[in-house]
Amino acid sequence: MMRLPRILLALAIGALAAPAYAQNDLSGEWIPVQEEDNTGNTELGDWVGIPMNDASRLRSAAWDASIQTLPEWQCRPHGSAYISRGPSQLKIWKEVDPSSRDTVAWHLEWLRSVDRPIYMDGRPHPSPNAPHTWAGFSTGEWMGETLRVRITHVKEEYLKRNGVWHSDEIELTQYLIRRGDYLTFVVIAYDPVYLTEPLVRSTEYRRAPAYQLPPYPCTVVTEVDRPAGIVPHHLPGTNDDISWFSRRYKIPMNVINSGAASMYPEIRLQIPKSLGGFAPEPPPAPAPAARRPVAQK
Repeated sequence: MMRLPRILLALAIGALAAPAYAQNDLSGEWIPVQEEDNTGNTELGDWVGIPMNDASRLRSAAWDASIQTLPEWQCRPHGSAYISRGPSQLKIWKEVDPSSRDTVAWHLEWLRSVDRPIYMDGRPHPSPNAPHTWAGFSTGEWMGETLRVRITHVKEEYLKRNGVWHSDEIELTQYLIRRGDYLTFVVIAYDPVYLTEPLVRSTEYRRAPAYQLPPYPCTVVTEVDRPAGIVPHHLPGTNDDISWFSRRYKIPMNVINSGAASMYPEIRLQIPKSLGGFAPEPPPAPAPAARRPVAQK
């Protein structure tokens, strides 16, 4: 009669010693839900909500979108710091060890991107001097039902497709959270070169079982007839396009250029009330004095 409690105790100890398995299966096809902000075609000069430093603003002011017509740019994939924020569809599948049946890696691939494995077997990240790639090097661990991912060794690329860049020293922390047919990406970017604070952003995806991620063959073509060796860019102080966002929405440039301060609610104190801020409206201009009519002779 004493054997049963001992067996139950042994099973309980074994359960505590066993590795924790994920409660969520991330596999499948996913499409982005673009309801949070305009992630695909962001506007020129929209730097609000990004903790940019002076070097970042100078780099962004030199941006000319025509650079993407260069042959060496036309087939560039998107890097890990941008792609989860972009308008591309996503496919996720699981790599399983054939002997142990343990999950070796989760693989993520977006349209116009590359396969990004997230290694789950405890391997260390490479040396800082190891080559950088568009996907970078990713390792993951489960925190309950949330997959936490650390990404290093990412090539230099843009954070937004309007010239806001990150350096190759960037490190990303991602949290993948599945809630039924929705998958949330929370991305925290740390960049000592261009950011003064961590940049936190999130993106929603919706499950699309019938969707198939199409191939993305890319052929370089001559889009613009320009002299050889010319790289589209703007010299300092010559790019008038960066004020486009300010002019369109009448947001003061000191707000757009405020870097980390634009991430916090207090920035609304510098925006006029008519635009959703709390700053008092400027007093109306005095009406011109009435002119006395001139008597006709």
